[in-house]
Amino acid sequence: MLKWTNVRNKVRTCSISLIAIGLLLGSGTWSAQAQEITKEYRMVTLGDSITVGFEPGMEDLNTSPYGYVERLEEQALLHGRTKVTNYGIAGLKTTGLLQFTDAIAKGEKKSSEAIQPKLSDPRVEDFTDQIKQIQTEVSEADVIAITIGGNDVSELLVTGTSLTDAQLSERVKELLSRYSEQVTSSVNNLHALNEDALFVIADQYQPLPKVGNEALYNKLMSAAALFTDTVDAVASQLNEQGVHIKVAHVAKEFAGGEGTMTHMIRHRDFHPNQNGYEAIAEVFANVIWGDYVKLQIPDREEPMNIFVSGKKLATPYKPVLKNNQNYIAIQDIVEAVNAESKWDNQTKSTKITYGTKTVEIKMGSKNVLVDNQSISVATPAFLQKVGKESKTYVPLALVAESLGFDVQYQSKLKTVFINP
Repeated sequence: MLKWTNVRNKVRTCSISLIAIGLLLGSGTWSAQAQEITKEYRMVTLGDSITVGFEPGMEDLNTSPYGYVERLEEQALLHGRTKVTNYGIAGLKTTGLLQFTDAIAKGEKKSSEAIQPKLSDPRVEDFTDQIKQIQTEVSEADVIAITIGGNDVSELLVTGTSLTDAQLSERVKELLSRYSEQVTSSVNNLHALNEDALFVIADQYQPLPKVGNEALYNKLMSAAALFTDTVDAVASQLNEQGVHIKVAHVAKEFAGGEGTMTHMIRHRDFHPNQNGYEAIAEVFANVIWGDYVKLQIPDREEPMNIFVSGKKLATPYKPVLKNNQNYIAIQDIVEAVNAESKWDNQTKSTKITYGTKTVEIKMGSKNVLVDNQSISVATPAFLQKVGKESKTYVPLALVAESLGFDVQYQSKLKTVFINP
């Protein structure tokens, strides 16, 4: 007999087990006979600390950030099964991106110094240890998203005031010429592995608020406009060569709102704050899917948001937490997925059938039969008083995933996404 701990690595805590609610309360349009597994939508993200999701105070880059990539994953989950891998490297410049993509294309490990001297991101060696895996992920990706270039031009924030207009213009041309060459080569490295992927590359916003230095602000805004023109030109040239590439125009979203979308005022740091990262995610999502759904984090006292096949769900029967697992009324499961159920009065058990999948639950038993295999549960099915009714409650995560649905929990958003 197997002990039920979790079906997938994503389902690790008691709160995560709530993920099955959406399945259980979802649309009744799913056919019990239609159990084809939807193709997993795969996305690889590369680039600098904006790809990482860095914000001031993030000392450990292995902690869970909440940047544009995480938000983009949420948007993808509204469209179906999704896998997103993030290989953003803090401090990366276009020279480093070129070396990293060269390593990916060849499947050869490179040292951190070989990718870019004096990189401060300690994860680079781990990434290059996984270079064969990254190569496979790139070759299978539907989308490859890139943010790069901010570290190439950040020097202008310091030197801009000391340069004449002519000197600044010349320096911007030098930086953008190098950017164009290296980004083009980087994309070609990846395109050689995957000719079908959609590439989405962002332009660069200008982070200095106008109130800080109006004269420098105007100069940097002109430089940012040239940067956008350069990215557009790179994308146009690559498209002519057969690369499917689009530009995420994030710069215009920051224009005029630099003080509220970056950490420049409080920390003198050009990275986006949460408002900025959401704006970037919205631009990327609109480029990729043509829409963006603004998702709200539930209040502390409220239950998780549940999305099933992209639609938010609610239930009149509140889930019940017992022994670090969440339980819900069994009838909600059956109706939500358009499954079949049969009550056996003699054995006091219900058998749920969804296509070829079966889950048999017996009142009071600490064992559940999943496809005729016995699984132990911490708490047996039980009767729960709901108003004037008594409802039979069963373990959510076990039932949902045993019926073949994909479940993803996004802790920062306190939201679960369930897809057939």
